[in-house]
Amino acid sequence: MNAMPSITPVILCGGSGTRLWPLSRELFPKQFADFGEDASLFERTLQRVRSLPGAPAPLVVCNEEHRFHVLNALRDASLQADVILEPVPRNTAPALALAALALREDGQDPLMLVLPSDHAIDDDDAFCQAVLRAAPAAEQGAVVAFGVRPLSPETGYGYIEQGDPAGDGFRIVRFVEKPDAERAAAMLARGGYLWNSGIFLLRASVFLEELARHAPELEAGCRAAWRERSRDAAFRRPGREAFAALPADSIDYAVMEKTARALVFPLAAGWNDLGSWDALFRTGKRDEHGNVVAGDVLAEDSQDCYLNARHRLLAVLGARDLVAVETQDAVLIAPRRRAQEVKNIVARLRQTQRKECRQHALVRRPWGSYESLAAGDRFQVKRIIVHPGAELSLQMHHHRAEHWIVVSGTAEVTNGDEVRLFTEDQSTYIPVGTVHRLKNPGMLPLVLIEIQSGPYLGEDDIVRLADVYGREKK
Repeated sequence: MNAMPSITPVILCGGSGTRLWPLSRELFPKQFADFGEDASLFERTLQRVRSLPGAPAPLVVCNEEHRFHVLNALRDASLQADVILEPVPRNTAPALALAALALREDGQDPLMLVLPSDHAIDDDDAFCQAVLRAAPAAEQGAVVAFGVRPLSPETGYGYIEQGDPAGDGFRIVRFVEKPDAERAAAMLARGGYLWNSGIFLLRASVFLEELARHAPELEAGCRAAWRERSRDAAFRRPGREAFAALPADSIDYAVMEKTARALVFPLAAGWNDLGSWDALFRTGKRDEHGNVVAGDVLAEDSQDCYLNARHRLLAVLGARDLVAVETQDAVLIAPRRRAQEVKNIVARLRQTQRKECRQHALVRRPWGSYESLAAGDRFQVKRIIVHPGAELSLQMHHHRAEHWIVVSGTAEVTNGDEVRLFTEDQSTYIPVGTVHRLKNPGMLPLVLIEIQSGPYLGEDDIVRLADVYGREKK
């Protein structure tokens, strides 16, 4: 009986999900968002890899700005994992090179199951079986891509042209970039094309060999960044300058379109990359009027709409084929057929430096979260939630004072030279320039209302004097 192959899941957490704004933001992209299913796409990916028989802990590669979202999800899933931090986004080829170098450190050479963190798969068992069918080919040195039988002439996906059979898989004739509608329809009618899922299976050494063969400068640059790596807690950090000097390149361009080792294996597991609101509509559960509804929604005489309300009642009357998404600080209204164009809205927000493209009113931190409730001239009100046992940095502010009111839980407050405990309905005052810290010493979440007052209330008015999470001043 053949031994079970050693397969290490490598979860790539890059991407900003601009077509799913306003729920997806730069600092909280779509893989960490809950679209109404009580679990984020990243959390569902973690659940999926746990179902692989004998699979070790995953290796996660993510943007430095998203590291605490990853750690919180790993903690909630009771998983331990190494996390490699990209100091700047450089696409999937450099990210996978870092993962391969990490896995080769101790002389091992496992198969890498490369998984984007922002895809949906309905049937985890079928997914695992597809991976195990492809494993013997990958063990023999093949670079395996997984292709999905197209159900429609989709213009948001790349395609793989399927060639002659090779074992349980097929040779790859070519990769096709995202086509226009006419070309996508022609390929669907002709047959022999698969959607490129972006999921791969290959040995760590094979990827490094193929990268060196087809993109030698990129491979050398990744090795240089890895030589300059450092570690703190669960994070592994490549050299910042060396990594930033790398060109941005995808796995497809750098290796898959050039290697002679490529095979494609069919994947029939209900895959979707959920790249747009229309994709969420097509994969969602529809009501008797054809609407996909999440949250507090009242739809009257409306059909075939995607309706998502996160913070308040969303009422829709007489709508057809519409996308309506409500968040605390932004609302999107668009025809479903133009859902791919939301990225143009995000581009305009970036040009005007609007904060709505970067983060939500609810901001997650390694210790918990804060949410802006009200703001005006010289004041701001926030709700702060601190996880049990967690603490904020020891800090001070040059321009603002703060009043803290405990709603529930217990707060340990450092206020200058004094350290005191405060419980429900008690409050304290932090003057401008006073060194302070907030800690939750209890077993339950600490909920606190913070009232800031002063001439400047920006988040960059924080001088961190000590921080258990290794954060710099921001």
